Amino acid sequence: MNVLITSAGSELARKLADVTAEAHTIRLTELEPVDTNYEFVQSALGHDESTNELVKGIDTIVHIAETHPELKAQAEEPENYEIDYQTRCTYNLLMAASAEGVKHFIYASTLRLFEQHGKDWTVKENWRPRPSIEGIVLAKHLGEFTCREFARERKIDVTCLRLGDIITAEDAADAEFNAMWLEINDAVAAFQGAIDAPSRWGIFHVQSEFPGSRFDIGKAKGHLKFNPQFVPAT
Repeated sequence: MNVLITSAGSELARKLADVTAEAHTIRLTELEPVDTNYEFVQSALGHDESTNELVKGIDTIVHIAETHPELKAQAEEPENYEIDYQTRCTYNLLMAASAEGVKHFIYASTLRLFEQHGKDWTVKENWRPRPSIEGIVLAKHLGEFTCREFARERKIDVTCLRLGDIITAEDAADAEFNAMWLEINDAVAAFQGAIDAPSRWGIFHVQSEFPGSRFDIGKAKGHLKFNPQFVPAT
């Protein structure tokens, strides 16, 4: 299978590429140049033929959807830049994908959509998000809407992974406890499961599983065969 991974400069994309390359052919893309041994295409994800060329021959797109930190910092309004990337750029990528016959699109959203729900509630995928007005949270919420409309019109199969706060096991040892932790290798495993098990329109909550973890991940454990391994030090 040919897999395109966006946000190639991010640690998550690099780790996912290394693991996924064992079974699939990888193409990476980013807004800025990235030094990599995999096929790489720099792309602004604009509404033009270059985005169509980017996705030609691809079976599955994994849209990590992390904005480039330097470009975001240089923007006059960083929060608006985030919203633009999660909506307009995601729309352009989906338009190109549906036009070029890409079968499956995986979008990385966030569990922070539910920060305003009570911390003692067991939040599942059928709960309605209550996003704050913080730029990244609102942007991901709008990105989900963009993806959902393409799935509803049956232009492309879409899987939405709502990710916890990504952290490495090493960093977790020195950090204050966070009930939304998602260890980066567990995140990679969730994406692998999504690549292997497409949904017409599927939403999955993804976080590491440990005493005090906040979200129910039963749906991901079932459909995606997600088996988180991270256990924070006590």
